[in-house]
Amino acid sequence: MPDVPLHFTREEYAARLAATQQEMARRNLDALIVSDPSNMAWLTGYDGWSFYVHQAVLVPPSGDPVWFGRGMDAPGALRTVWMDETDIVRYADHFVQSTECHPMEELCRLIEVRRLSRGVIGVEMDNYWYSAKAHAVLQHGLPNARFEDATGLVNWRRAIKSGTEIGYMRIAGQIVSRMHARVREGIEPGMRKCDLVADIYDASLRYTDGHGGDYAAIVPMLPSGADASAAHLTWNEEPLRAGEGTFFEIAGCHKRYHCPLSRTIWLGKPPTAVLDAEKAVLEGMEAGLEAARPGNACQDVARAFFAALKRHGVEKDTRTGYSIGLSYPPDWGERTMSLRSGDTTELRANMTLHFMTGLWMADWGLEITESILITEDGAECLADVPRELVVKA
Repeated sequence: MPDVPLHFTREEYAARLAATQQEMARRNLDALIVSDPSNMAWLTGYDGWSFYVHQAVLVPPSGDPVWFGRGMDAPGALRTVWMDETDIVRYADHFVQSTECHPMEELCRLIEVRRLSRGVIGVEMDNYWYSAKAHAVLQHGLPNARFEDATGLVNWRRAIKSGTEIGYMRIAGQIVSRMHARVREGIEPGMRKCDLVADIYDASLRYTDGHGGDYAAIVPMLPSGADASAAHLTWNEEPLRAGEGTFFEIAGCHKRYHCPLSRTIWLGKPPTAVLDAEKAVLEGMEAGLEAARPGNACQDVARAFFAALKRHGVEKDTRTGYSIGLSYPPDWGERTMSLRSGDTTELRANMTLHFMTGLWMADWGLEITESILITEDGAECLADVPRELVVKA
């Protein structure tokens, strides 16, 4: 085995691979093509900003996986994955963004060489990184194979975190706590948003306790005033204004493990409607956190939260949370369970979720959220930031 500094023990990687191959056997898959970079990293350790070109991890029914990617990214694989160099397969650069050939042609050849071309092959049909063209090329190049949708197969194996993963997420929680403290200290009317975001990034990357931050899978989102009625606006160079509220949806990230957290700051005196909404959200969060315990379902958390909102005359028609952990752009969610009515996924110890209780009204928005760890006794908040609407003159 190569002497590569890994984020996890080889035994943990072996357990992850075994769990994946067991699920493949249960689904009668003879091979699995993994293109989600989070799943690639979870299985192999691969960590590089190369997901803008085609890449994959090929998982056989037994034995080690194979990293497949662009030639110039193979040295990055050599320095981050736990497998031998023989399991790092590269394609030439003339395949990159070509209209005449496609990297999946080379993956077809790899599958042929590995004698996996006549079986049932699982592919992640519904993710950001597996294109319709890639699927068409694979189907054409492997006429004797049958393709099955295996979206989420690896994602669901990631749902229950190891002790090391939880440790990384706790560090991410410390980082996001520091980020919010920086915002709270520095924000004032007239400050340009772009300058405030520079402070947020500085706080997210600098850390004084021996742990640096990574880039988060989503950039800071901080719309103000009526713009805060939209959930996913980022920033501009306009100054912050008195009489407006701004929510800050940001995340600490350590070794690709995320802890998102949102808080809202009002510059001046908040309207009564906003203060009433804060009261409803905080009551709902307490109810939801009480329901977030092993044996309950995801929908139990959502229903407890929505019931509290309803008692205050507030409606929310979106989900109120999702699973989090290891991720790459453009999303820090794991794309599995959701906190919403109808999701009967059983909560189990060591699951981690973003309890996303945001409200986006006609001309304002309010976000006060928590990232939580399901423990044997209930829910642990991973960050330590006062749970309140921050009012600052």
